[in-house]
Amino acid sequence: MIVDLPSSTVSAVNKRLVELREAGGVLALGRVLTLVVVTDDGAGIESAIEAANTASREHPCRVIVLARGQRKAAARMDAQIRVGGDAGASDVIVLRGYGPLAGGDAGAGMVMPLLLPDAPVVAWWPGEAPAVPAEDPIGVLAQRRITDALSARDPVKAFEQRRANHVAGDTDLTWTRLTQWRALLAAALDFPPHDEVTGAVVAGERVSPSTDLLAGWLATRLGVKVKRSPASRGEGMSLIRLTRASGAVELNRPDGKTATLSQPGQPDRLIALARRGVPDCLAEELRRLDPDETYGEALAGVELVSRGRTAVKV
Repeated sequence: MIVDLPSSTVSAVNKRLVELREAGGVLALGRVLTLVVVTDDGAGIESAIEAANTASREHPCRVIVLARGQRKAAARMDAQIRVGGDAGASDVIVLRGYGPLAGGDAGAGMVMPLLLPDAPVVAWWPGEAPAVPAEDPIGVLAQRRITDALSARDPVKAFEQRRANHVAGDTDLTWTRLTQWRALLAAALDFPPHDEVTGAVVAGERVSPSTDLLAGWLATRLGVKVKRSPASRGEGMSLIRLTRASGAVELNRPDGKTATLSQPGQPDRLIALARRGVPDCLAEELRRLDPDETYGEALAGVELVSRGRTAVKV
């Protein structure tokens, strides 16, 4: 069910939420957090709501979507409440602010009265994010702040901002997309022979923050020289090669879907390793509300990585 409240107020939204609960009992009360989605009003808002709804089925929550409208319009707030089948395992509140209400401080003022009491707050910017999320008016309210450098207009600039301005509690979906890669590499090194890794090569698209992050993670975890090179083909991350005296461990994904894991003394293994979607990554990030220290270390480790100009064949 979708209830539209044009030219409304936060007080009216709260009152309507209570009426909906009393009338039909359609709003879940066992919610574990409030997810605040900050985005510009436009075509991408529905995909962000869909991702939040999908994640809410694993983490029942209140979803507040702050959609920033035209800055030059008259001051107005249009609200929308989605419950039941239109809201996953949550209630979704969409706030569209125009004119002065499209700004950061005003947006935080609209969101605060709708936050669940005594529940953690997670802020998510599915598109463009502030340079310092922890200092943003919405970011100040949140225990965790989720961004996605890959979805920015300039992914390289956005990734550099994440590196320069990282604060405990920040995370980025470019890191979350690496979970399966990191798990496979860690598991591969558990198999004999247990030789030390002496060097590593990480190859991917020239513009791939996830590839840069994985190279930084390997540099800090292994304490060896890591080279980050462009790949001859493939999307995103394409190849990781860990050099050891007994032979290299290689994880190669040339088509963006299926990877081949090669290890000394073992047959090659084919592994389904498709690129992860935003709903899956968002749900993973909502599983933890404490600072991701490993992500911070990987960001710092990017400084230790050398750059190769020659494309690596995958």
